[in-house]
Amino acid sequence: MTTTVTALFESYAAAKPAVDALEEAGISSSDISVIANNADGQYVDKNRTNAGPDAGAGAGIGAVVGGAGGLLTGLGLMAIPGVGPVVAAGWLVAAAAGAVGGAAVGAAAGGIIGSLTDAGVDEDKANLYAEGVRRGGALVAARVNGEDVVKAEDILSRYRPIDPTARAAAYRQAGWRSFDPSAPAYTAEEIEADRLRYR
Repeated sequence: MTTTVTALFESYAAAKPAVDALEEAGISSSDISVIANNADGQYVDKNRTNAGPDAGAGAGIGAVVGGAGGLLTGLGLMAIPGVGPVVAAGWLVAAAAGAVGGAAVGAAAGGIIGSLTDAGVDEDKANLYAEGVRRGGALVAARVNGEDVVKAEDILSRYRPIDPTARAAAYRQAGWRSFDPSAPAYTAEEIEADRLRYR
């Protein structure tokens, strides 16, 4: 039976070593996904698609310059309504694109939440992950079997992921209920302020 192991990190930079470690441990890059906020424009599209800062416009997927290796060489740029510009790669992104009928991933947030819940992730946690990415975070998800479940959980926990229970409680205390794709995307400045708040 396949299990989806997930972790939310403060940023792509924080998630990258965890993705690398999963691959080094023998988990296939085809079974790993990463979706990370790119509001600061740190990762650029070498093909200059319409995946710019206008998150409400939907977006094509473009290739990111400077991928490292494995899964991360396949990073692409897209915009998700309510989240904004992201870099993403892996099965979760492909499933989300399929879930929205292969459209240019403009409605991918709902597709990502649906893809996570279809893969066994609790709906509340899926909403938290979408909100966490909206606020500057990076989601890593791995589909694993058998002994690889414990291995993947151990690897992800070593790289200091966000505690989802504590973060959900903090968001709720500030009035958040669930991910809202019609909400405005966070700016780079708002993301930095949010990171400082929860650091």
